[in-house]
Amino acid sequence: MSFHSPFPDVEIPSTSIYEFLFGSLTDAELELPAFVDGPSGAVTTYGELIAHINGVAGALAARGIEPGDVVALHSPNVPAFGSVFHGILRAGATATTINALYTADDIAKQLEDSKAKFLFTVSPLLPQAKAGAEQAGLAAESIVVLDGSEGYASLRDLLTELAPTPRVTIDPEEHLAVLPYSSGTTGRPKGVMLTHRNLVANVCQASEALGGGQHRILSVLPFFHIYGMTVLLNIALRNRSTLVTMPRFDLMEFLRITSEHKCTQVFIAPPIAVALAKHPAVDQFDLSSVELVFSGAAPLDANLGQAVAQRLNCQVRQGYGMSEMSPVSHLIPVNRDDVALDSVGFTVPNMECKLVDPGTGEEIQVPESGVSEPGELWCKGPNIMRGYLGNAEATAETLVEDGYLRTGDIATVSSDGVVSIVDRLKELIKYKGYQVPPAELEALLLTHPQIADAAVIGVIDDEGEEVPKAFVVRQAESGLTEQEVIDFVAEKVSPHKKVRAVEFLDAVPKSAAGKILRKDLRARESASA
Repeated sequence: MSFHSPFPDVEIPSTSIYEFLFGSLTDAELELPAFVDGPSGAVTTYGELIAHINGVAGALAARGIEPGDVVALHSPNVPAFGSVFHGILRAGATATTINALYTADDIAKQLEDSKAKFLFTVSPLLPQAKAGAEQAGLAAESIVVLDGSEGYASLRDLLTELAPTPRVTIDPEEHLAVLPYSSGTTGRPKGVMLTHRNLVANVCQASEALGGGQHRILSVLPFFHIYGMTVLLNIALRNRSTLVTMPRFDLMEFLRITSEHKCTQVFIAPPIAVALAKHPAVDQFDLSSVELVFSGAAPLDANLGQAVAQRLNCQVRQGYGMSEMSPVSHLIPVNRDDVALDSVGFTVPNMECKLVDPGTGEEIQVPESGVSEPGELWCKGPNIMRGYLGNAEATAETLVEDGYLRTGDIATVSSDGVVSIVDRLKELIKYKGYQVPPAELEALLLTHPQIADAAVIGVIDDEGEEVPKAFVVRQAESGLTEQEVIDFVAEKVSPHKKVRAVEFLDAVPKSAAGKILRKDLRARESASA
């Protein structure tokens, strides 16, 4: 039995993302600040942003980039990211954004797979970008270093050429706008084909629930990740907000920039929530301007979220999505204080979902009261990808009957439409036939005052049984022991969910978007076995 968003459908214009975001700019709005560089305070107005976007588009066209070509963007969060990203799309090209943490081999693979003809990067990332480009056969003249480096064109060089902006006509429903790379439900990264309509749709679907209006938004979550690309970059620009950029996360800089620039909305992943709830440095800064802390990319524990809300005296919300859904499919609206914070809220407008029993393939019924049985979450709507680039097999595994996308996540739905993510289908630990969700144990561990961070995976014990093992980061100067961790969990969970082993780490490995890299923990476990 499928269920829809409880909210009415929204109108989705049939237009390019550029026209949708910037086509209605007024003369007064051109003077508003679009970006503020957090470290330096330098301001880029909307008028300057439009000029830069058009300049980048013209320079690319002058270099032979045509509609349908792929251009790579490899950069941390700096104001120039917005100019180049939308300049690529303005030229009718497709932007493939590359993780700023990627190695040369990773970069080469994405350049080769996407068939990128051009690469933008920054000088701190140039060594790996150059090596990756060389592996992929991309010539030096096809590389632009935004902030300049000898032997390469800079963004300033492109803008001072004053090349005319190309006239481009596209079909928003068919024309690929972006090609982010995602591992999907499993396997190596794959190019996610998202059209202009996909991006426009998701801005329309998610914007109102996030409060709408103009805000000063701290932008530390990477723009190269779909969360930052849509929820920060595109929604903020549509609302004429100001994006205050940070190229990397540093807690003291995060707090300073938020305080000095009086940011009103802060978008984070759960690891930052841990710091906001527990780190003593938070009390040294005036964060009274913050109205909303919004978490995504990984599950946020309700107790942790409430601790942040109380400490900062602000609203805390979370949402859910995937690159394959542009990405937002569910979120807790800012005006719904009654929705449990450990849920991901409601399905966004224009979407339909269902839960499917992963064992039987049968649909799970939405209950008349209470909460449903858990099942794999399937979603469909105008924000769903076209498929994976050049990978028909993976596309067929993910995009299934009637246009539904299999998320690979286990969820429940309440009678009033509130969705909660239980765990990843591939990450459930099977102990003596019982399913143990790692996220549940991780949330519990984070409630311990001496635990700064934690992750849980399944490992094989001496009897050949898969058991939960916790990787724990202790608070500074804590003497917490393995047995104390085991006893803490055992007092609060069913017997089959007990943590059976503990290892202490300096840091839990995570992606740039804040997701726990369980594969790294499994590799560590295999190496020590």
